[in-house]
Amino acid sequence: MENLHDKRKVYEKSQLIESEIKENPIEQFRDWFLDASSNPTVSEANAMAISTVEDDGCPRIRMVLLKEYTYEGFIFYTNYESRKGKAIDKTHKACLHFFWPGLERQIIIKADVEKIAANLSDGYFHSRPKGSQLGAVVSPQSRVIPNREFLEVKLKELEAEFENSEVPRPENWGGYIAKPYEIEFWQGRPNRLHDRIIYTLKNVDWEISRLAP
Repeated sequence: MENLHDKRKVYEKSQLIESEIKENPIEQFRDWFLDASSNPTVSEANAMAISTVEDDGCPRIRMVLLKEYTYEGFIFYTNYESRKGKAIDKTHKACLHFFWPGLERQIIIKADVEKIAANLSDGYFHSRPKGSQLGAVVSPQSRVIPNREFLEVKLKELEAEFENSEVPRPENWGGYIAKPYEIEFWQGRPNRLHDRIIYTLKNVDWEISRLAP
């Protein structure tokens, strides 16, 4: 097996200090997100990991795409009957994680999660390419299926069925909004003395603290 003890790099591209950050973490997120979006080393700035806790108490992590962010929270879409959907329906919580190695930055967001309005899910669903719409209908996400052919056959059937008509949004597919109550910004620094600034929601105000790396 390969020894990974010496696999390390020096982080020295930027810094995160209190005198330069925004008072509101969503505005700080916006600044970092715009940096990531314009950086050639980042292929999908809106790719984020979502962690939920399942019935056995173990967290489960998967990658999804952030589709919108506002002062209220972070919006993503999925199958409500997927493993993450079922976990969210039970706990109403999730942890979001963005990692942009080219910028030596990561963001960790703890949030309360709830479904968005049906009409908003409708609007986004019908803005997607038709193939993506059909894919959402075809896939019984997270369930065991017999083989790949099961999906391909079902897709062809639906392509024929909706060739000349609009694909209705499945009732079990739609958006969630993750409303943050804690957001941590991490900036890599030399000698592993990384900058960690955490925003914690206290009633309606954000409290800003520095964490030891």
